[in-house]
Amino acid sequence: MELPEESFLSHLVELRDRLIRALLAIAIIFICLFPWAKDLYSLLAQPLLSKLPAGGQMIATDVVGVFLVPMKVALMVAFLIALPYVLYQVWAFVAPGLYAHEKRLALPLVAASVLLFFVGMAFAYFLVFPTVFGFMARIAPEGVAWMTDIEKYLSFVMSTFVAFGVAFEVPIIVVVLVMVGVVELRTLKEWRPYVIVGAFVVGAIFTPPDVVSQLMLAVPLCLLYELGMQMARFVQKPAAGGD
Repeated sequence: MELPEESFLSHLVELRDRLIRALLAIAIIFICLFPWAKDLYSLLAQPLLSKLPAGGQMIATDVVGVFLVPMKVALMVAFLIALPYVLYQVWAFVAPGLYAHEKRLALPLVAASVLLFFVGMAFAYFLVFPTVFGFMARIAPEGVAWMTDIEKYLSFVMSTFVAFGVAFEVPIIVVVLVMVGVVELRTLKEWRPYVIVGAFVVGAIFTPPDVVSQLMLAVPLCLLYELGMQMARFVQKPAAGGD
């Protein structure tokens, strides 16, 4: 019979091995992407570069910024590419401790949450960035050279990606809350006015200080909340009832 201490140590060893595998996968992909780091940054900066006035450009105020920033972008892309394998390692570690019905529910929810996060990032890149940068270019005062530091641009892009990626997780969060019985669908409907107000507050906090970008986060948040409630109809417990 395996002692508790031995079982705990074996779990730690397995966790270490799977963490090493995940990090190795990211490192290998990063090394492969290294020669194209500058191209990856150019692709990330394209939404802004396309909206800059004639002769406008991005600047680097840090001595090593022209090297480090593209490396950070390459590392981010490497992580996104390796994410399915990283999640597989996480799944392989936790799956033995789950019941059969938990496995059936967890895998689709994880896959859907990852997909929705990517959709949120794509929404920010293809729709939000061009709209926001175009708006900024139009309102820039005459005679002002509108340029930004590449490090600050990367920080803005990353925070926006995270904000929209997390926002697009709202349907999954709503479904899980209803599925496990934490809250009833009827209660979620009663919360609708507060969610709408909260969505605009979140939009004001996590987006640039302009109405356009705030609306482009708040409105999808409200719509995704409604989508989550529609999806929750199919997983709510019988005791919760339904409308």
